Amino acid sequence: MSFKSPAETAKAVASAATAKGEMPILNLAILGFLAGAYIAFGGLLAEVANTGVVAAGVPIGISKFIFGAVFPVGLILVVICGSELFTGDVMFMTMGLLDGKTDIMGLLKNWIGSWVFNLIGGIFVAFVLAYLTGIMTGEAFAKGAITIANTKALGGAAFGAEATKSLTWVQAFTRAIGCNWLVCCAVYLANAADDIISKIVGIWFPIMAFVCIGFEHSVANMFFIPLGIFLGAEVTWAQFFINNLIPVTLGNIVGGAVFVAMAYWFVYLRD
Repeated sequence: MSFKSPAETAKAVASAATAKGEMPILNLAILGFLAGAYIAFGGLLAEVANTGVVAAGVPIGISKFIFGAVFPVGLILVVICGSELFTGDVMFMTMGLLDGKTDIMGLLKNWIGSWVFNLIGGIFVAFVLAYLTGIMTGEAFAKGAITIANTKALGGAAFGAEATKSLTWVQAFTRAIGCNWLVCCAVYLANAADDIISKIVGIWFPIMAFVCIGFEHSVANMFFIPLGIFLGAEVTWAQFFINNLIPVTLGNIVGGAVFVAMAYWFVYLRD
């Protein structure tokens, strides 16, 4: 197995920003939709698997590990099949901008386009493939999906019989920093690898880690929270955006741009 050095990987990541910034809008729309759908597939698989292990009465640590262990299928599809994922593009476009491989308009077009069409892809899978198919409408499955949505987006309010607290805005923001730090490390490792198996291994560990830890991923939440809403969660669409998607998107930008893109550009490409 061969792989690029960290410095070679930084150059490859920065260079990728040129094509991303110049991509026609239609291509960006299609690839953005696919990325949102792929991450949603990982989320759907994680919800289905987790419902089974919770029903079996396994300890919470094991159930969180199972949830995280199957979720990486989404990013594996994103990277190997090819698509435009907002959270990964935060790293690509920031490093490319700093290295002169793209400009601010290319960055903004990529970020806005990928974010919007990731959202459409995530909601499509939530409504058509998880809700309309009936896969998630069974009582146990729906209960789990509703709890996830309520926990993520009620903005600190209590809900349910146990009056469980939802994430506050600050918690969502800071958890999102940790999330995209790890997600961009996963994408960085995938770009360092020269064969598919190495790319899959490089992706799996950081993604499993962020999910199991409980960090917040904006594109994953574009699936998790709408699915909960469709199934009857207390969350409104306004709460989805204001209490979760806005702080998580901003935190994801900080995590990917500052702790990965800027850090590696400064060390390897600054001269």
